[in-house]
Amino acid sequence: NGSGTVLKLLILGDSAAAGVGVEQQSKALSGQLVSKLSDAFLINWRLEAESGINTSDLIKRLEGLDSFETDTVVVSLGVNDVTSKIRLKEWLELQGKLRELLVAKFKAKHILLSSIPPMDQFPSLPQPLRWYLGRRAKAFNAALKQQSLVYDELEYLSVGFPLKAEYFAGDGFHPNHLAYQFWSELTASQIRLKHEL
Repeated sequence: NGSGTVLKLLILGDSAAAGVGVEQQSKALSGQLVSKLSDAFLINWRLEAESGINTSDLIKRLEGLDSFETDTVVVSLGVNDVTSKIRLKEWLELQGKLRELLVAKFKAKHILLSSIPPMDQFPSLPQPLRWYLGRRAKAFNAALKQQSLVYDELEYLSVGFPLKAEYFAGDGFHPNHLAYQFWSELTASQIRLKHEL
C-alpha cells in the first residue's frame, strides 16, 4: 500500500467537501480521493467541512484549531459566498487570508482550489436567480484563477462537471457519487503530477 511517500492531506470546505448528496463518505469527495491516492501514498488525511460554510466561516474554523502540518490542501468553497451578498473584491481578500493561514499555521505546500460549479446549470434553482448566480460564479472563478497564478502554492482546479441530471443528487443542487468520482479523479491526478508520480 503506497510507495512509502507520506501525504498529509487536508480537505476543506462546504457541503460538497462534507459529502452531502451521498450516503457514505466512501462515495464522497474525501473517500474517493483517499482511495484513488492510496496506491501511490501513505495518506494521513483530515476533513474540516460543514454545510453552509463560506470562506469567512472556514477561516474562523481554522483559526480555532490547533496547528498541525499538512502537505496538500483540497478546497471546496464559493457556492455559499456566491449566494451571499459578499462583493468579489472582499471575497478575494478572504481567499488571500485563507492562503496565508494555510501556509503559516498548517505549512501547506500545495493548495488546490476547486472551481465553483456552474450554478446557472443547477436544476433546483429558479430563473432568473439561476442566471444571476451562474454569472457571479463565473466572475468569482475567473478572479480565483487569476489569484492562483500569483502564488506558487496555489493551483486553480477547473472542475468541468458534465452537467447532466445524472451527476446531481436528488436535491438538484449537490453533487452525487458520479460527480464526486469525476472531481476526485481530477484532483488525484493533479496531486500525483505535483509529486511527479
